[in-house]
Amino acid sequence: MDVFGKMMLALFIPALLVLLFTRITYNRYVALLLAIALIAASVYAGYTSPPIIFVIDAFSLTVGFWLASKMNK
Repeated sequence: MDVFGKMMLALFIPALLVLLFTRITYNRYVALLLAIALIAASVYAGYTSPPIIFVIDAFSLTVGFWLASKMNK
């Protein structure tokens, strides 16, 4: 997969994971930790090559956490 495809996935997938885990666990903090653990496992396995992917992942996790806080109210 090219860098642009990885960037697009990094923009949407972490936020969607936080939302999904929030619906499953009913706790946005646990959902955020689970999403971070999955991303950390993929980084450890070597699936993220350019460093900009980390920044995009962090932004997407922040957006997902914000959306999860809006969803719970």
